[in-house]
Amino acid sequence: MAAHIAALRAGDGEHPPLSAASAARAASAVRGLHRFAVREGLTPHDPAREVKPPTLPKRLPKALDVDQVERLLAAVDPDGPLALRDRSLLEFLYATGARISEAVGADVDDVDLADGTAILRGKGGKTRLVPIGAYARDALDAYLVRGRPALSPRCPRVFVNARGGGLSRQSAWATLRRAAQRAGLPVDGAHGVSPHTLRHSYATHLLDGGADIRVVQELLGHASVTTTQVYTLVTVERLREVYATAHPRALTG
Repeated sequence: MAAHIAALRAGDGEHPPLSAASAARAASAVRGLHRFAVREGLTPHDPAREVKPPTLPKRLPKALDVDQVERLLAAVDPDGPLALRDRSLLEFLYATGARISEAVGADVDDVDLADGTAILRGKGGKTRLVPIGAYARDALDAYLVRGRPALSPRCPRVFVNARGGGLSRQSAWATLRRAAQRAGLPVDGAHGVSPHTLRHSYATHLLDGGADIRVVQELLGHASVTTTQVYTLVTVERLREVYATAHPRALTG
């Protein structure tokens, strides 16, 4: 099994070398086949049981810097019910670190503007209470008072569409994409703005500002701090960039 994985990574005259991710998927398929054979009594032992798949490199989350976030949030025209909704949606995503699904699933009763908090319903039915910053509170107040009543006075969702129903994840993503294009930010490719971009930026900016990683874990709704630790890698990369440009003896020559 280990030799098979090594051969996949190296390639041969007829097959190109596979990336670590592709080799890991192939190894997973082989391991599953061996488990099935043992379970069905086709073979007495599993030769792939002790073989570990290739270790995948950690992919750093894409995060915007603060100036880019401000450009993105300012790219929505504040006039009209839909524009008020779009601005408040983007402010809400950045202010709370909510997933797109959590934002569009939020009900009006889940948001307490007087207290500056919102209840988010995350993966596995788990709920968490998160603070809402002043900019997002102002945007939400403008939308709920002057925009949402014209769209849907009956739907329980905070964010509604032009037909009066709850806003879908796809429509929320389209709103983000339009704003990114207006702000001159990339929307395609590996570094394009995606539904998770504001969540990644939220976490990165909190850690850059000195927030404790355990607090960020709770705010993001991560079950394990290990998941949150990937954001610390982003901040280390930024520290390296600042050091390389600011220290007089950081670079040779």
